[in-house]
Amino acid sequence: MVYKFRVILDAEEDIFRDIAILEDDTLEDLHNAIFNAFGFDGTEVASFYTCDETWNQEDEIPLFDTGDIPGEQRTMGDYPLSSILDKENTKIIYVYDFISMWTFLVELAAIEEQSAGGIYPETLFSHGEMPDEATEKTFEADMHDDIYGEFEDDLDEDDLDMFEGDDSFEDYGFEENWN
Repeated sequence: MVYKFRVILDAEEDIFRDIAILEDDTLEDLHNAIFNAFGFDGTEVASFYTCDETWNQEDEIPLFDTGDIPGEQRTMGDYPLSSILDKENTKIIYVYDFISMWTFLVELAAIEEQSAGGIYPETLFSHGEMPDEATEKTFEADMHDDIYGEFEDDLDEDDLDMFEGDDSFEDYGFEENWN
């Protein structure tokens, strides 16, 4: 079977590529097809991320094993496309170049019979020109009602008086020790 993907650059303009690739190919093969379809040179590190239906990022699948114990972490080459994506699980996020953070939303659009004589992977359709630079990402954390979040300890300057007279703290001074 052939998986047909729409790969959309996360940017204000509509920039996407439609890619056909065999279901038994790996995520690494899809990585190669994506960076070729968008004109990257392939020299940067990349990762796929599983996600839910609303594109909330979940587990990372890196290009290279970056774990503490070699061989313990599975990489793109260890995952056939059919083991991650199917008719129920159609979305995955792709990030290329962790400095520039080129981010792509990858969605499985169709699963079809392989064409006789077809060569895969193949870029089926290309729309939009790649910008010179990736869109700047903003990372926001969920905050509570106050600026301290869950780490508020309810202590203020007046509460530091509790340390006065405690001989377990040695005063190293400032001037003579921090020159």
